[in-house]
Amino acid sequence: MAAQENTHPPHVPVMLPEVLSALAPRDGGVYVDGTFGAGGYTRAILGAADCKVIAIDRDPSAIRAGQSLVSEFAPRLSLREGRFADMETLVGAERINGIVLDIGVSSMQIDEAERGFSFLRDGPLDMRMAQSGTSAADAVNSLPQETLSNIIYVFGEEPRSRAIARAIIEARKEAPITTTHGLVKAIERVTGRPRPDKIHPATRTFQALRIHVNGELDELVEALHAAERLLPQGGRLVVVTFHSLEDRIVKRFFASRAGKLPAGSRHLPGAVKGPEPSFELPFKGHLGASHAEARLNPRARSAKLRAGIRTAAPPMPVIADEIGLSVQGTRH
Repeated sequence: MAAQENTHPPHVPVMLPEVLSALAPRDGGVYVDGTFGAGGYTRAILGAADCKVIAIDRDPSAIRAGQSLVSEFAPRLSLREGRFADMETLVGAERINGIVLDIGVSSMQIDEAERGFSFLRDGPLDMRMAQSGTSAADAVNSLPQETLSNIIYVFGEEPRSRAIARAIIEARKEAPITTTHGLVKAIERVTGRPRPDKIHPATRTFQALRIHVNGELDELVEALHAAERLLPQGGRLVVVTFHSLEDRIVKRFFASRAGKLPAGSRHLPGAVKGPEPSFELPFKGHLGASHAEARLNPRARSAKLRAGIRTAAPPMPVIADEIGLSVQGTRH
């Protein structure tokens, strides 16, 4: 098994210098790496200062693989299995100085064909980060056509979602869709074969199903609110996203918490004076990867880093539809 793992290139954490600069780890601090993965950010944070890291991952495989890093940095590293949205419970009574989140599927998960995340490798149609619960195969073989279409349209931003959903329904009538290549074949009934100069036609549908199966956008919204409650004055929140849906949520969260949006529900007319900003923004907008990094690491090309520094103001109230996305009632 070890020999097989070595055939993959080493995991390279995206925008590492920018993440460390925004997080600013210091001696004696305690930091949360909410998306441990292969441990790239965690290792760098521990190397940047004489600090502690509480690393979180809901993937049991990542927890097992990370035990060697725990031993290497003992007692400064604690690795805990769970959702990063549950960080308040997972960190316990620790006073946290900073939180970093790298949103999306890890390269390790993509590399393992048996996890079913990639359309480039044939394997079981799974996509579950926690390796439990409803799988992508369960979804494509049981959900109604309209629900599938909405998932693909909202989470995948796929303009041909209706036709793809119909194709999936027709394919599963012939036989259950249980593998990644089986799903690709159903999608290609609509899109045709991939062209070398275009993104693979299954990309958006796979993204949508992964987000749906893992509840990724809901978890991100929950995690942002949890970080706001958890961080004291001066605490830093750093978030790296790779897709427009995730970035839209993070952008709106920081804009709202920095007082850049009208207070209250966006469905109510007129702006009212809201609570004091709970975050200040260390830079305007987002940071992107350097040209050099983007050339070396294609994954970095779409990366966006946003950050905030906690103020003394209390956490703002949570508004249910404030920054989230839903497929319920979607029509397109």
